[in-house]
Amino acid sequence: MSELKMTNIPSMPVGKLIDILTDMYAAVIGKGPMSALPSVMLWGPPGVGKSQAVREVAERLAERTKKRVSVTDVRLLLFNPIDLRGIPTANAEKTLAVWLKPKIFDMDGGDDVINFLFLDEITAAPQSVQAAAYQITLDRVVGEHRLPDNCIVIAAGNRMTDKSVTYRMPKALANRLMHFEAEGSFDSWREWAVGKGIHPKVLGFLAFRRDLLMAFDPATEDVAFPTPRAWERVSDILNRVGDDLEEVYPYIAGLVGTGAAIELRTWEKVYRTLPSVEDIFRGKMPPVPKGTDALYALVASMTAYAREHRGELDLIANSIVYAEKLPPDFSVVLLKDYMALEKGYLEKLMKIPAFLRWLSAKGSLLNGTFR
Repeated sequence: MSELKMTNIPSMPVGKLIDILTDMYAAVIGKGPMSALPSVMLWGPPGVGKSQAVREVAERLAERTKKRVSVTDVRLLLFNPIDLRGIPTANAEKTLAVWLKPKIFDMDGGDDVINFLFLDEITAAPQSVQAAAYQITLDRVVGEHRLPDNCIVIAAGNRMTDKSVTYRMPKALANRLMHFEAEGSFDSWREWAVGKGIHPKVLGFLAFRRDLLMAFDPATEDVAFPTPRAWERVSDILNRVGDDLEEVYPYIAGLVGTGAAIELRTWEKVYRTLPSVEDIFRGKMPPVPKGTDALYALVASMTAYAREHRGELDLIANSIVYAEKLPPDFSVVLLKDYMALEKGYLEKLMKIPAFLRWLSAKGSLLNGTFR
């Protein structure tokens, strides 16, 4: 993982960033216009999850507020400064020019709606276009057009040190924004990944090789490298094209690079030695694997099976009984994953006697996760 950091702004894992932004917006919604809060700028290396974070915040606000949330994704590098103002036309008297509002700014201002204007890749836009964003970020206006009071403005971009297509942000624009730097964190990514159904082979491998979740190095000329975004695409390949790593290896190497792809393909061989996950959930007690890599693979496989059968609490209960045989650290990882299967799933687990027994015996190892 890149160790480059911006020194004078808060830096935190993507999961923590999602939490604090959701809390901030939820505290203001319904108590006045969103312009009461400053616009937010998310910095971070390519693929760390900045765009995903914005979508996750939108989803959480929809759940909390029961309002309809609309996200408008604007890539400023595709615009000229004049595009943001709209198309000029004559007024009815043919005496003045008026500007037709761009469709991307045609938002529903109703009380039951929350709008997000997401200015993605803002640092890839030339400074002339970034300058045109001044009004948007501070005054919530675009030329003659005003954003509705229910609009949240968030921008995102890469750092100058990432050696992507990046223009230095003008100080006048930077001073209009609340800045955060997004870090890659395996623990917060895994919680998200379990809920989204990321393929168990990806989960198991990255649990074993956490350093490969984010291995972006701006000093190299590599065009394929491991990032959370790239691993999500690997999961899509395994879920949709096929999970035989020998057959799909070229696709995976094209996403994360040959080095990480070879390691994944080599590590995947441990899957062939795993006990039957279906037997575990049916109440059988096969021997527990000995190797660390096999244990990571088993936990990922059990989590994937539990996600598919999360409504069948009798099966989940059998797997928790088996989890008591696992080494404590792996048992805790598995039960943390179960808690993240869906929103509110902890309440369902609390109805299972085996989970309550496990909690009594090993709950102290959760380090504050249980609350």
